[in-house]
Amino acid sequence: MVQTSAEPIIHVIDDEAPVRRSLLFLLESAGWAAVGHESAEAFLDAVPPLPAGGGCLVLDIRMPGMSGLELQHHLAALASPWPIVFISGHGDAEMATRALAAGAVAFLRKPFRDQALLDAVESAVAASEIRLMPHCALTDFD
Repeated sequence: MVQTSAEPIIHVIDDEAPVRRSLLFLLESAGWAAVGHESAEAFLDAVPPLPAGGGCLVLDIRMPGMSGLELQHHLAALASPWPIVFISGHGDAEMATRALAAGAVAFLRKPFRDQALLDAVESAVAASEIRLMPHCALTDFD
């Protein structure tokens, strides 16, 4: 699937349909393009490339099948450019530390303030835009 959109895309991956719908509504009401997935496997089946405008994953840490941490490790092994914002109703300090040490942009514990999620998504999208910047040599600044 080739995606040429210059608009950031936010992928929400959560096994709880009401939570997923609520997050999609929040993100879309804030002006983000958002897509929902019911599992890590469903996201991997879609294999969306990072769009030209960047984006991020809003990822539940505990799900049946592949967990959010397992998906994070799988994507890292593929050198995936998708920044991750973790959300969890069951996360603890050790889980948060592991997720952040592995490169997550944020770890939010449910229930979280809407603005906290929007701020984390903004940071993750900014990180994705940096990852998409063409590399240039230091001599380009002379």
